Amino acid sequence: MKMMNPSFSIIFIFSISITIHLSSSSSLLINTTCESMASDSPNIKYGFCATSLQAAPASSCASTRGLATIAIRALRYNVTDTRCFIKQLLKRRSWDAYVRQCLGDCFDLYSDAIPTVKQAMRSYNERRFDDANVQLSSVMDAATTCEDSFTDGDGVVSPLTKRNADAFQIGAMALSVVGMIRTGSA
Repeated sequence: MKMMNPSFSIIFIFSISITIHLSSSSSLLINTTCESMASDSPNIKYGFCATSLQAAPASSCASTRGLATIAIRALRYNVTDTRCFIKQLLKRRSWDAYVRQCLGDCFDLYSDAIPTVKQAMRSYNERRFDDANVQLSSVMDAATTCEDSFTDGDGVVSPLTKRNADAFQIGAMALSVVGMIRTGSA
């Protein structure tokens, strides 16, 4: 049986411990950022925040500034996917006229939200944080307006409740972390 070179073993153990340390420090940043955001905003749930940010491939080495980019990108993906989902729902012929109208309105809202969230990313990257704030808030309003449109009908249940809530919460996360950066509290 061939023995491993002791120096190889030391290097291997050292590299594993560095990887664990880097992973735990990025995890710590996500955890502390999400704890702060959740305590400051009733619209952000810690578990949702941590899971959403940790799901991004780049989160393992992200700074707070990187977490803002990740949150804005997650919002863009959510908004784009929700628009696609609504488009699929509109293909069904089983909706009554009221629900079809609500879905059409939501489709328009989410269609408008896609370029708005892209502009929010540009504003953020250019350090125009107030503009990014307005744009992110607009996307959050689109999700709320979409959901509210269904509540005006008698007994109508929105097929978009979870998606609208997720878009709103991801938007709140993006808004919060951009705010932390803007004020220097990050």
